[in-house]
Amino acid sequence: MAYGGQPPPQYTASPASYPSNGASATFTPSFSNDASWNSQPVHSVELAISCRGLIDADVFSKSDPMVVMYIQGLGTKEWREYGRTETIQNTLNPDFVTKFVIDYFFEERQALRFDVFDIDSKSAKLTKHDFLGQVFCTLGEIVGSPGSKFQAPLKIESRTKGKIIVTAEELDSSKDVAFMEWNGKKLDKKDLFGKSDPFMVFCRCNEDNSFTVCHKTEVIKNTLNPTWKRMQVPVRTLCNGDLERTIKIEIYDWDRDGGHDLIGIFTTSLSRLMRGPCIENTYECINPKKKKKKKSYKHSGLVNLLSFRIEKQPTFLEYIRSGTELSFVVAIDFTASNGNPMNPNSLHYINPYQPNQYAFAIQAVGEIIQDYDTDKLFPAYGFGARLPPHGQVSHEFAINFNPQNPFCNGIQGVMESYQSCIRKVQLYGPTNFSPIIRSVSSMAARVTDASQYFILLMITDGVISDMGATREAIVQAARLPMSIIIVGVGNDDFEAMEELDGDTVRLSYRGVEAERDIVQFVPFRDYMAQGNRNQILSQARLAKDVLAEIPDQFVGYMKKRNLKPGPPPPSYTPR
Repeated sequence: MAYGGQPPPQYTASPASYPSNGASATFTPSFSNDASWNSQPVHSVELAISCRGLIDADVFSKSDPMVVMYIQGLGTKEWREYGRTETIQNTLNPDFVTKFVIDYFFEERQALRFDVFDIDSKSAKLTKHDFLGQVFCTLGEIVGSPGSKFQAPLKIESRTKGKIIVTAEELDSSKDVAFMEWNGKKLDKKDLFGKSDPFMVFCRCNEDNSFTVCHKTEVIKNTLNPTWKRMQVPVRTLCNGDLERTIKIEIYDWDRDGGHDLIGIFTTSLSRLMRGPCIENTYECINPKKKKKKKSYKHSGLVNLLSFRIEKQPTFLEYIRSGTELSFVVAIDFTASNGNPMNPNSLHYINPYQPNQYAFAIQAVGEIIQDYDTDKLFPAYGFGARLPPHGQVSHEFAINFNPQNPFCNGIQGVMESYQSCIRKVQLYGPTNFSPIIRSVSSMAARVTDASQYFILLMITDGVISDMGATREAIVQAARLPMSIIIVGVGNDDFEAMEELDGDTVRLSYRGVEAERDIVQFVPFRDYMAQGNRNQILSQARLAKDVLAEIPDQFVGYMKKRNLKPGPPPPSYTPR
């Protein structure tokens, strides 16, 4: 499948945050270089990615490309993954919908790397896929290119094959979202044994009059009169805040082999769409080739705007300011595979001089989240241990041994309960995740407004024993106000864990797909460091990477349920 089992040149594995396949949402991780945390970005820029002339790595079809972007820490040689585009099936000339948003610092050299892969399976591991080439550059090179459009050949060792095109545009700060519905009437028939399978592609005009793909609809099978689902697209994605900017809309007939047939094209603008359903927003779909060939050609069908409105999209901070609390729950793996806690080689060994990997992860994540929880009382559970005094095995027990009140006072209270618990329980097994996920889900199910959102941190050293039940529990939890962070400690193979992180392929169970991606998995070994200063930076890096997806998951849930921020809490003025 891949490149002879060897990693591509200068490829470094790193914790992943990936957008889902076909996502039209912008990818915006909250990452900045360790050395520049105190800097203030001058601008935020959006990077749009295209490739041309890629290697054809598949035998019976064309490649299925995806691009991975890396960023290099300031003053270091370490490459850290920033994000992935969606995978586009069966093409050597992809234009990716997923964009990367990055803060631009004029005073820094912001080194970037783009790796291109042919995706061969559902695995999130890049070593499972064919490497198609890479490009090194800086953000300054991209921004400073003519029209802020950077082009460079893709290289595999000394060979060159194909090229990458990266276009940068400064982002408007608007949080507005456009909601719209469209239908088509009497579109051209393109299929030999059927009608057409139409879908819409929205393209934003760039400053050099080229166009960038910014949104795609679903495919409607076997019809010449489609009605597409209501879509929502950020206004800045459509026109970057310029109401008169040209928006090109292309209608295609979907083909399984990726060679989609153009039905027709028309152009519009946001200011025109804002007039709503009217004669001005009924468009003739024009196919340039047919128009050139046939003098009697009129159009290839009509496309109508059925509804249009713009709403301001509440931000994560607006919810927090209005009183939403993040409720932090900790779950700790007490299975025997961690090793005898009395042995210094054990993952649960209590070292008086430095925290073990479990304590490290609890502190790194908890110290961030505790600032958003007013009472600072955190329920903390364990699983996979035999409990005193009778030695019964439990897959969900309070680590303070008070099932009626499992809350610990602050992160320090969690740490004290953990250190006490490890001396009292017998590590056993198996590694069952589903009981605790279902327990937290039952808490989250009681919340029907925007007042509370749960974040479950699960720390484990091994392979999940109840994978089927865990998948089912996560699919059900995806409908609730909660997110799940999984930190894998030790050196086990965590490939099964990456299945649960639904960034690349949305998690499903028995044909039911999760409503949204709520799981973020990272292996702890990617953050291990020596020395106190490096440990502080490592904790900060771990916290940033595992928490990066929380704001988008949070806002995604609130938007899905149409939950608006409540009134801000009353201010207190001392007498």
